[in-house]
Amino acid sequence: MDATKVKSILVKTAKYIGISLAVVLALMFVTPLIFSDKIKEEIKKTANERLAGEMNYSDVNVSFFKHFPSLTLTLNDFKLNGSAPFQKEHLINSKEVSFGINVYSLVFGKSIKIDEIYLSNAAINIKVNKEGLANYNVYIAEKDEEVNKEDEESAAIKLDHIEIINSQMTYDDQSTQVHFDAFGFNYLGKGDLSEDIFDLYSKAKIDKLNVLYANEQYLMNKKVDADLITKINVNSLSFVFEQNDLMINQLPVDFKGKFDFIKDGYNMDFILKTTNSNLKDLFTAFPPKYITWLSKTELNGKTDFLLTLKGKYIESKAIAPDLNLDLKIRDGFVNYNKSAFPVTNLNLDLSTSVPSLKPELLIVNAKNLALNINQDYIKSKFLVKGMDTPEIDAIFDSKIDLEKLNKALGIPDIELKGILVGTGNAKGKYDAKNKIFPITDANINLKSGYIKTQYYPNPITNINVLTRIKNQKGTFNDLKITLKPAEFTFEGKPVFVEANLENFDDLNYDVKAKGTLDISKIYKVFSQKGLDVDGSIKADLALKGKQSDAEKGNYSKLNNKGTLELRNILIASEYLPKKFLIKEGIFKINQDKMTFNNFLAAYGQSDFRMNGYLQNVINFATTNTGVLRGAFTLNSTYINADEFMSETEVSTTNTTNSETKPAATKVETGVIIIPSNLDLKFQANANKINFNELALKDAKGNMIVKKGILTMQNTGFNLIGCTVNMNAKYQASTPKKANFEYDIKASDFDIKKAYNEIKMFREMASTAEKASGTVSLEYKLKGRLNANMEPVYPSLVGNGVVSVKDIKLHGMKIFSAVAKKTNNDGIKNPELSKVEVKSSIKNNIITLERFKFKFAGFRPRIEGTTSLDGKLNIKMRLGLPPLGILGIPMVITGNKDNPKVKIGRKSDDLEETKDSEE
Repeated sequence: MDATKVKSILVKTAKYIGISLAVVLALMFVTPLIFSDKIKEEIKKTANERLAGEMNYSDVNVSFFKHFPSLTLTLNDFKLNGSAPFQKEHLINSKEVSFGINVYSLVFGKSIKIDEIYLSNAAINIKVNKEGLANYNVYIAEKDEEVNKEDEESAAIKLDHIEIINSQMTYDDQSTQVHFDAFGFNYLGKGDLSEDIFDLYSKAKIDKLNVLYANEQYLMNKKVDADLITKINVNSLSFVFEQNDLMINQLPVDFKGKFDFIKDGYNMDFILKTTNSNLKDLFTAFPPKYITWLSKTELNGKTDFLLTLKGKYIESKAIAPDLNLDLKIRDGFVNYNKSAFPVTNLNLDLSTSVPSLKPELLIVNAKNLALNINQDYIKSKFLVKGMDTPEIDAIFDSKIDLEKLNKALGIPDIELKGILVGTGNAKGKYDAKNKIFPITDANINLKSGYIKTQYYPNPITNINVLTRIKNQKGTFNDLKITLKPAEFTFEGKPVFVEANLENFDDLNYDVKAKGTLDISKIYKVFSQKGLDVDGSIKADLALKGKQSDAEKGNYSKLNNKGTLELRNILIASEYLPKKFLIKEGIFKINQDKMTFNNFLAAYGQSDFRMNGYLQNVINFATTNTGVLRGAFTLNSTYINADEFMSETEVSTTNTTNSETKPAATKVETGVIIIPSNLDLKFQANANKINFNELALKDAKGNMIVKKGILTMQNTGFNLIGCTVNMNAKYQASTPKKANFEYDIKASDFDIKKAYNEIKMFREMASTAEKASGTVSLEYKLKGRLNANMEPVYPSLVGNGVVSVKDIKLHGMKIFSAVAKKTNNDGIKNPELSKVEVKSSIKNNIITLERFKFKFAGFRPRIEGTTSLDGKLNIKMRLGLPPLGILGIPMVITGNKDNPKVKIGRKSDDLEETKDSEE
């Protein structure tokens, strides 16, 4: 072929290509113009029909050149609000959002198909409230009956490309307390999202990632670079994370797993691991408080990290997955701030397991923990299974200068000194209930110790501890602990303790202690919070003996003596909601008896001055079975008994359709719990006692606390100006329930005052609302109290007599109803004198025995029943003047507020309410 023909062919080819390109370019310019209105209409229609959140934008552009070669619709200044209950807050606020349009569907289809989405410079704000309601549920799915695939007329979203460019994402889930922020967020996701099962290929880069849980910072300003492959099954809501390579700062992490939605919960299997990584790279992924430390620390070595979470999570059935963590460090080197003595040969092989996410089942297996500082060393390995009765297998061997270790590791906010030498091993179970102790042989020696923290200006110095723990049989009776000596100096005051303890089944003790402890200042050395008050203990004690001799009364075999002075000490107890304050008290110890004079104490608003003695104190303090015995004379100006009730806080959340109100805190109370290991006698005198809205004055009596039972004998007090004598017994059976019984005798009390000032009287004698006058009471009652220390009425059983001396029943509805029924106003306001009313209580019913009285010529005779909630079933014979020989039989029913009177003798019995816990 000659050159002329070749040239001709090339010219024609170039011409056709040019024409084709010109046509294509022309179509690319013209097509958006032709179909622009159709596209805009479809977008508006789809937004109105398919979006639950409000959508706004400033302008619309259609072009092939925005994301060439895709035809894209771009919405400028795009804003989309969230779904309920976040309708007024932005879900997406973006400079522009572009939708890739399937050209074939645009030209030939009845609907426009969107298969690509691009977000640029967007702020994505995802929120979930405490009830689990999210703001991203903005797309309204089509109902099955409305969908006809052959006749779709609206835009269809079938994505296979999602791209987010230079954006910010915030995720705030209050239901799980998880919050994260991603800045400089770039994401590319590809896959046919229209399929039921598809693979999503993703790439993500984040300049700064912050992760918080329960407002605690875990990751701050972390860089993330991730390549992800996720298999998604839409039908079963299943996600399989097949290949996920993450880079968190400099730490490479492999993430694989599976997440399935199941009935009432989830099924998960996650694996997060990094292998043979640099130790320093591991710390770059740690929480931010370690970053300052890392910037000043030379850190070398290799590490393996494996985290797994596997199993079902079903909250309603208390089912949770297993969590496992394995961490290995090899040939580690740590040198903080160019210390002259770095940590070398750091090796760690640690495995931790939390079955079913239950802390009490925690298993920690440190197969190796070792390091060196120059010639010093720590070598250890230990295994701990369980928390309540742990199985222990531990070996340790150390000779370490704490000052060098402190400086090499850069331990913050604490200064340590001293030479710690220790060797030992322990193997077996610790079970206090069954008196099992691991087989142990350990020696711990600290010389010239020193502790100083940022919380207090002065250190604890001259700390010397020489301890030996020996147990060859694995039982409490073979346990021996020697402490010779333990001493330290604080604020110029030395404290010395020497102890030899053997046989913890029957403790054989030899203890010497001398010195003054300023409790508040000691506490401040280790904590910013401090105590509520200053407190000090001054001791000069020499204690020697056996528990069994104290229990059996062989006091001549004991050699206990010395003094213990307490000032402004707070004591917390699991039995009491508030702290007990000992203002001042000097104990004098002689053998098994601890005596004290003018011992001043306070609890809340209550004050106490006590004299007396305690016995079996050492046995009580060192064992769970020891019983504290004692006798006191107690005097008080005021006791607020309500403050002794236990209480717990319960959080509640009020939710409406449009908003979530802040969580409220409800206080649940509990009954007063009497510890079972007390055997104490009190002779008490109190000027004033407040109990459950009762104001008692001049209270005197004898009180015995024994085996969890409180008994009051010959107790007297003044209530509403009336002298009351009472015997009582009280015992809590659970924190929410207590049983009581008492008999009471009250002479000449004012019934009107009783109704106005005594809550229980108002509830049990509701018909006395309009009464006035003087009555006396002699009654026996027993029953149960609820968590508010209030009587459970169906549980009450009792009987007694109310003696009426002089009483006016003016305005009582029951007599007004009788007067109306008999057309005689003289009955409306009866006056009684010298009448005895016998009654009994059972199953919420008060039964009145027959009694009669006379007034204004009438001679009424009354008997019947009333319920504690005010229902009536009273039988009355109204004897007519002059002698009552003739009478009108009547039945009074209804309730105290609306009594109903009818002539006759027949009526239906009131329904009893039996105690549900009988």
